[in-house]
Amino acid sequence: MDATKEIRFSGLKNTFNTNNLINKTKGDKVIWALVVLLTLVSLLAVYSATGSLAYKNYKGNTEIYLFKQIAFILVGIMVIYFAHLVNYTFYSRVAQIAFGISLILLFYTLFFGVKVNEGSRWIRLPLINMTMQTSDFARLALFMYLARLLSKKQNVIKDFKKGFVPVITPVLLTCILIAPANLSTALLLGASCLLLLFIGRVSTKHILMTIGIALIPIIFLISAAVIRHGKVKNDDTVVVTKGSSSTLFGRVDTWIGRMESFIYGSKETDNDAYQVNQAKIAIANGGVFGVGPGNSTTRDYLPQAYNDFIYAIIIEEYGLLGGAFIMFIYLVFLYRCIRIFKRCPFAFGAFLALGLSFTLAIQAVANMAVTVNLFPVTGVTLPLVSMGGTSFIFTCLAIGIILSVARNVEQIEGKTATEFAK
Repeated sequence: MDATKEIRFSGLKNTFNTNNLINKTKGDKVIWALVVLLTLVSLLAVYSATGSLAYKNYKGNTEIYLFKQIAFILVGIMVIYFAHLVNYTFYSRVAQIAFGISLILLFYTLFFGVKVNEGSRWIRLPLINMTMQTSDFARLALFMYLARLLSKKQNVIKDFKKGFVPVITPVLLTCILIAPANLSTALLLGASCLLLLFIGRVSTKHILMTIGIALIPIIFLISAAVIRHGKVKNDDTVVVTKGSSSTLFGRVDTWIGRMESFIYGSKETDNDAYQVNQAKIAIANGGVFGVGPGNSTTRDYLPQAYNDFIYAIIIEEYGLLGGAFIMFIYLVFLYRCIRIFKRCPFAFGAFLALGLSFTLAIQAVANMAVTVNLFPVTGVTLPLVSMGGTSFIFTCLAIGIILSVARNVEQIEGKTATEFAK
């Protein structure tokens, strides 16, 4: 009898702990639902995209990458949960320190980081023996710092020296340090920041001036691609080796090659164009309704099918309807974040939630645009869907911070409603 009572008490205790955990989970419930939905899509897509690779590398163990992804998702959900419990004002207090550390890490990565494909983007973390792309941490730190600056500079934000220069300087520093190894990430980050500055009431003429300056290297790359393609077309003896330069600022040849591939199409020796062509084949195979979960054939030929080009596998298996549904999820996520921005009574929280949502939404759009050949190959992942890594964890941290702002808004609105009822 005592044992029965003990079992019942234990069951009630576990139920209480579960309910307590659920009760502590606050913030925008729709965003929570979208996170769960995207992680479920990630499990299906990553398992399908890595099946053949796992069979080859792990002697028939096709579930190895699935288990790794499950582990990353569990850690990511924990990061979101604990980050959303922290009062978002804490992120304002640590913003300056985090931004300073990010600049040091970016500088270290530029000269001493792990080099992959002629680009130094990663540092190796001690003990756990994992690589971290420092631009992911820098992006998060930059938006925390930028939100802090915008909230404090609203009275002088239209002034060039007192308002614009202080807020644009950290953006330029971060993008300049990221650009040599990862130009596409630097451009996307810069675009997200300028969009936030525009909403933060920065003078439009100052923003347009910045865009004009940023367009100069882009125009140079396009012009160089056109000129080089013309030389190759007129002289068949010219041999182009894309990405041959490996000096610190020597990825210019790679950037020009990507522009050339995007404008003029593929060559058999062009790896970027090969990936885009395989993505097109996947989309054509998928049609409207797709070939079904796990039935992708392009995954065996498409490099980075589980990472940069996972959207192509999703379309092949779930069709254009499945691809449109993924786009719809990101649009709903952005809408809910804009809703948080409108409801938040404090400038820092509003700018923080909006800035982080912009960068995630723009990253998602860029990834999908590359897959359907509307944008040159960038190497950015699909947030919460591509195979896990430190980028996945930082994405979860960003979402946790957004939910922290939403939780605070709910608490303020709850107190206001209670006082109004009295």
